[in-house]
This record gives sequence, structure tokens and C-alpha cells, in this order.
Amino acid sequence: MTQQHKSRRSFVKNLSLGIGSTAILPVLSSFQDLNEKIGRTDRKKLNIALCGLGRYATLLARSFVDTEYCNLAGIITGTPSKAVDWKRRYAIPDANIYDYGNFDTLKDNPDIDLVYVVLPNGMHKEFTLRAAAAGKHVIVEKPMAFTEKDCEEMITACQKAGVQLAVGYRLHYEPNHLEIKRLGQRKVFGQVRLIEVSLGYSIDDIDPNDWHLKKNLSGGGPLMNLGVYCVQASRYVLGEEPIAATAQFGPVTKPELYTEVEESITWQLYFASGAMATSTSTNSSGVDRFFASAEKGFFELSPAVSYGPFRGRSSHGEFDFPVINQQAAQMDGIAKVILAGKQLPEHISGIEGKKDMKVLEAIYTAAETGKKIFLS
Repeated sequence: MTQQHKSRRSFVKNLSLGIGSTAILPVLSSFQDLNEKIGRTDRKKLNIALCGLGRYATLLARSFVDTEYCNLAGIITGTPSKAVDWKRRYAIPDANIYDYGNFDTLKDNPDIDLVYVVLPNGMHKEFTLRAAAAGKHVIVEKPMAFTEKDCEEMITACQKAGVQLAVGYRLHYEPNHLEIKRLGQRKVFGQVRLIEVSLGYSIDDIDPNDWHLKKNLSGGGPLMNLGVYCVQASRYVLGEEPIAATAQFGPVTKPELYTEVEESITWQLYFASGAMATSTSTNSSGVDRFFASAEKGFFELSPAVSYGPFRGRSSHGEFDFPVINQQAAQMDGIAKVILAGKQLPEHISGIEGKKDMKVLEAIYTAAETGKKIFLS
């Protein structure tokens, strides 16, 4: 291995374990520059309240133990039994336990700094707006909302309230993804011409009443739930926005379940550089891979955009990066910037969420109409 490759590997390892929040598009800055941009904190912790206590919130809660700058300080839930369980499990004070009815009284609680919205997609906008009105910073899970217009309203509300809005883009802190971003944006193998990135699971035992199957709560099927990762990867590896999209809905193999949302969808994104990205998100089969072909080489991950652990290689050889707690790295990256009084980088902000939603809307329109949809 050359000294150049050793330095690159060490840099990405350090970045992923430390201040990964500042890996800003379109090109990574130096590690020293990033430290200087953010500055140092006094190790104070950001007090976070989780809003919605479902499966992913449980994963986040367990990840707080691996954070340096975050404290699970509060919870918001519509289920009283969950409040009792979480109070005991995570030593949550009574004063920091809320339901959806008294949520707005958060404005009077100085012991909560940020609300992490982990609710079904259809509730993201409402509770982001309410958190902003309460004067709290916000992390909202992806997809950020249902429409680009909704995202714009959320961004504006947070700006007017003087709070910061982040989207839960955990892969922006993950070392393998920092590496494929570097390889693509810095054109290490020349211009990337083709990207294939897909994510899907074979979901045979899903409850027919699961919110992912209800359009008013999910906004759509696997494109909203899984495809956003694929759109993200295509955009940040190329460092540019798509100019057009085509798409096709896949076959419905379980019509008793998929009455409101798609079971699978395949799409193609076209970029001004001449690159093309093809993706599938599906609930009917398992797939989790990323592949990029450039003028003078390739790079790939498999598993690629799930929770990992990821495995990757390029024309230069196998990747060798540490397995990290992605959720902890994401929360620490966001917290460190906020605690330092700095502005969150655009690539994990509401602006990024709005860009993704613009593409997702175009993909759905393309699949519904059979037309090539151009993005202005």
C-alpha cells in the first residue's frame, strides 16, 4: 500500500470516529481545517428528546452510550406504557416525559435542547414545526417530508425560530461512504459514468396495518423508506444533482398488502456530467449493493446502504475501515457543531432533505406517467 493510500485511510478513519459532520459537499476538506472550522467544545452534552418510540428510536436510545456529546434527556410518546418503560429503562425524569398533546410545553423546559423526530413520515412536518415553535433544534428522520414544498416550510419555520434543522443522514458519517464520496467527487478513477445502487428486503410477515403500507403515514412504499438512501448515494458520490428521471413500478406480488403504496420501483437518474444511476427499492426481495464504474476503474460496497457492516473494494484493492456505531457518530457529529455555536453543514441540513424530496417526487411522477421528468 502506498503512503498516499495509507494517509487517505487514516484520514477517513479519524473523520468517521470524530467530527464526521463536517465532511461537506462537494469535496472533503482537510482534517485540520475541519477542526478549526468547528472549534472545540467544553464537552458539554446536547440534551435530546426522542419523539416517537418505535423500533428505530430504540436503536437510537441504545446508541447514546457510544456518544460523547449527547444525552438522552427526554421522550415524547403517545403510548403511556412506553413512557413508563422508557422512564425506568433510561432514567428519564418525569419533567422530561411528554405526549403529543402537551408537546408544545417543551418551550418551558430548558433541559431539552433538541427534539429528534422519529415518527412515521406523515408526522415529520407537524412535529418539526411544533419543535421549532418551542424553540428547540430538530433532527428529523428521512425522508424529511412528503413534498419539496413541505420541506421548504420546515426549513423556513426553523430559520424564523432561530433553531437548526438536521436530517438523519447517518451515512454521511460512515467511513466507507466517506471513501466512495471521495473516490467519486475527486475523480480518483476519472469521471464516474455508471452507478448502480439498490436496497430492498423480502418482507413476508409485515402486519397489514403497519404504517409503512398506509400512504397517509408513509407517503409511499419502499422508495420513501429505502430508496432515499439510493438517491442520496448517487448524488453525493457524483457531487451533482440529477437533471432528469425515468421510473417504472415493479409487479405487485402481494395485492392484499399493497393497495396504497408500491411494492417495488426501479428508476434511472441522469446527470449533466453524462453519468447515469440506476436503482431499485423493493419489499419483495433482498438487495443491498452499490457499484460505480468510472473511466479508469470502479468502486463498490456490498452490503452498501443498510446498517452494515459494510464491505467495499475498488480498483486499488479492498477497503479497510472500522465498523462504527452509525447512529452515535451521526448524533455526535450534529451535537458537536451545535454545541460549538456553528451552523450545520448543508449536506445534513433541511436543505439536503429538500433536494432528496425533489428527486423522489420526480421519480414517482415518472413512474405514474411513463414520461421522462426533467428537474429544473
